[in-house]
Amino acid sequence: MDSLVQAAAAYGLQLGSQQADQFARYQALLLAWNTRVNLTAITEPRQIQTRHFLDALTCATETGDLNGRALIDVGAGAGFPGLPLKILYPQLKLTLVESVGKKTVFLQAVVEALGLTAVSIITARAEELGQQPAHREQYDWAVARAVAELRVLAEYLLPLCRVGGHMLAQKGAHAPAEVTAAANALSLLGGGPPRLAAVDLPGHAQPHYLVVVPKARPTPARYPRRVGVPAKRPL
Repeated sequence: MDSLVQAAAAYGLQLGSQQADQFARYQALLLAWNTRVNLTAITEPRQIQTRHFLDALTCATETGDLNGRALIDVGAGAGFPGLPLKILYPQLKLTLVESVGKKTVFLQAVVEALGLTAVSIITARAEELGQQPAHREQYDWAVARAVAELRVLAEYLLPLCRVGGHMLAQKGAHAPAEVTAAANALSLLGGGPPRLAAVDLPGHAQPHYLVVVPKARPTPARYPRRVGVPAKRPL
């Protein structure tokens, strides 16, 4: 994991030997489980370290130190970006949300193998959690990678953010256009002015962006709408 440690340092993120070991075990589990559960199309170790681990860690350039903070990762899949951020910040209070049961079983296996604490794993849809008092407006950060278009994603994430918290979406080349198209949805859901931060991943020419939206006001009670509606009828 020396290359990951060096690459993270270039973003001002320091990984110790224990954290490097946790990433090595995470990678081994990902490759082993991927033979029977569809977790990733990326199976070359160096690519996993760059396109999954490092890509997730770059979120910290916008969030800052997450120790003691509460973060929810919606559509966590194989654990990105939530688990790498938990490895970087061991005192992060992490909730991973994934609707596919086989993937949540994998996430639990990783958490146990790496000895991570203060991690909750939930098999559910974001629309359901956003209406539950235990989760609604309870998080400092609500994050997602490659889940949905920003208008849809905002309805998943902003109801989970406390006022003063933020949503963060990892996006590709279409991020600027998505931000423009989502202006009305972001305002309606209680979001403030969005911020786009470009991220350069080593060896990858395609643009990556972090879209950060502050939670300025409480989300109206009717949002999120019932399961499936945000994707069918984006705001």
